Amino acid sequence: MLFPLSLSGLSDEQLMQRAARGSDRAFEELYNRHARRLQGFFTRRLGHDGDLAADFMHDTFLRLYDARDSYREGHNVRAWLYTIAYNLCKNHLRNQLTVVHDSKEEIGEDSNIELDIDTARFHNALREVLSNMPEPYAMLFSLHYEEELTVPQIAQITQLPEGTVKSRLHKAMNIIKQQLKHYENR
Repeated sequence: MLFPLSLSGLSDEQLMQRAARGSDRAFEELYNRHARRLQGFFTRRLGHDGDLAADFMHDTFLRLYDARDSYREGHNVRAWLYTIAYNLCKNHLRNQLTVVHDSKEEIGEDSNIELDIDTARFHNALREVLSNMPEPYAMLFSLHYEEELTVPQIAQITQLPEGTVKSRLHKAMNIIKQQLKHYENR
């Protein structure tokens, strides 16, 4: 073959089918597509510990790689990936005895300092609210609003009914709105 086949145009599901048949290049493409966002998910959920997040991200992909032979055609690969991530995170947090507190964000020099300070305060306040929120609500918030997963995907990942996911997301948003109401109309 003169020109190697580009895998970038294939869907996640097509890549996973190839990976299940032994294509390491296809699995590498999946890794390249999802590793950064997945590590961001772990970073936010695990107290902003970058090293721990990297370890969990790699562990998630190792588990996906080990299970690649069990992939069933038509199943959502991204949902499968986040199911693994969700379970790793849930188990770690269950076993965790201490909570790691967020570090402060740096404020950019080139931007409007007052806006940056307000934005940083808001994000710090949001992180504080999320860290004090019951973990099931905070996890669902992260999966939906930060990882942009749909309610059906979250229901599949968490093995909760869609109605429960919607209800908990609504409750999480109400908690956030109540705790951050002084930021409204700023």
